[in-house]
Amino acid sequence: MAHQRTDSHLKDSIELFRYYKNLAERAMNQSSDAALFQTLDVESNSIAIVVKHMAGNMRSRWTDFLTTGRRKAGSQPRLGI
Repeated sequence: MAHQRTDSHLKDSIELFRYYKNLAERAMNQSSDAALFQTLDVESNSIAIVVKHMAGNMRSRWTDFLTTGRRKAGSQPRLGI
């Protein structure tokens, strides 16, 4: 799928989100349910945990972003950025 830029940031963002969502779903469909919850070692996260964190981060970034600003209550400032 070729991405076509428009003058609408929202439309572009939604199209790109849907593209990556579809790509991730197709990749995860190649794994068994059990494999989605496996970790490589004690220091790594499973695919399921990574997806859960990404969903939470996106929900946080796209909820009330016009009224609350980028920082959410309780978030820590990032150092070195």
